[in-house]
Amino acid sequence: MSVPLPHTQHFSTALRGSIFGHRAEIAKRLRAGDALILVPDPPGVDEPAVWVHVRGGDVVGHLAPDVNAWLVPWLLDGGRCRATVAKINSEETESWKRIIIDIRCGDPRSR
Repeated sequence: MSVPLPHTQHFSTALRGSIFGHRAEIAKRLRAGDALILVPDPPGVDEPAVWVHVRGGDVVGHLAPDVNAWLVPWLLDGGRCRATVAKINSEETESWKRIIIDIRCGDPRSR
């Protein structure tokens, strides 16, 4: 899977960090098509990330640093995205490639 170019409107990416703490139990409940919520770190964080939450608010993971580099500032500038679970690979798949999500971004200028 390649890193999406900055400001790509539709892309798929792996969910990272889904095996830590209670996230593993939350991740086991995910199904393809489930809606997700993307929340960027606030301004001032040294290495900001986009955190992925399930409905209800529980954190299930985060996006890769290459995606965070352009998506965090874009979201903080008013950009909005819709995210859903695209695919869940087997338990034998490396954890950082196990859950694939689809992200659709809207144009922040259309606010």
